[in-house]
Amino acid sequence: MTGDGPPLIIIVGPTGVGKTELAISLAHVLGGEIIGADSRQIYKYMDIGTAKPTAEQQARIPHHLIDIVPPDYNLSLAEYQDAAMRAIDDVHQRGAIPLLVGGSGQYITAIEEGWSIPRVPPDRELRAELERFAAENSRAALHERLQAVDPVAAERIHPNNTRRVIRALEVQMLTGLAISAQQVKRPPPWRIFRLGLQLPRAILYPRVDARVNRMIDAGLVDEVASLLNMGYSRALPSMSGLGYREIAGHLLDGRPLDEAIERMKFSTHEFIRRQDVWFRGHDNGILWHNVGDIDAAELARNLGDWLERGD
Repeated sequence: MTGDGPPLIIIVGPTGVGKTELAISLAHVLGGEIIGADSRQIYKYMDIGTAKPTAEQQARIPHHLIDIVPPDYNLSLAEYQDAAMRAIDDVHQRGAIPLLVGGSGQYITAIEEGWSIPRVPPDRELRAELERFAAENSRAALHERLQAVDPVAAERIHPNNTRRVIRALEVQMLTGLAISAQQVKRPPPWRIFRLGLQLPRAILYPRVDARVNRMIDAGLVDEVASLLNMGYSRALPSMSGLGYREIAGHLLDGRPLDEAIERMKFSTHEFIRRQDVWFRGHDNGILWHNVGDIDAAELARNLGDWLERGD
């Protein structure tokens, strides 16, 4: 574990592995509060498909950075980072232990590595122009434009990740400086314990498939229909999340529900693979545990010892 200053416990892992349950158990024993690091749970009205902590869970342990923006607000990484750092400091001020918990790798890494993110507000006209260029010429062509002005960022960003490609071009075009040159790192002011949860995919995939079925039974179709009726377009980044895009296809395009559910399961498996790639590539000392082998009480004791030692 690394760093100086007040403590921060980070819990990462793929979707559906059991981060929420363990975090609540640990927070209860350690006197902690949970800070969400999930790029979908930040949205209001999106509860079932994001597997948001239940009202009962949130009543047991204070949760932060959940339900903070409407679905049509595009929260930037810089805004999330600022909000998370304020939340961590607030928890420390109350004499509690902050637990940063989630599966959104970029959110976690920006906090623990102290990314310095360009504070460049979005330019809607420029973004629309770049989106048109990608639609007319291909995503690969848009990525080539980034390659020409910022090869370092182009190396980091997949050509199919149009949103991040557009953001990198936007920053470069508005500031005249490559986004990669502006993304320096400053060590964060905390002593960090990094805990990772994992399961073999042969176990995790059926587990998340069952969770998808429970989401359908809990009313995910009605939740997506309600969002569409409220005027939230399926083109919004929030509505591109797992489950929402597939169910929107069922509601708006007439795709059979069974097919939408299967697509949702397949997309979740793919997302888990991407999460694994991210965390393996940004492993700053994560102690990985197989969920099936975890003794929560023993882990809480070990964390308590770490907090007391101050190392």
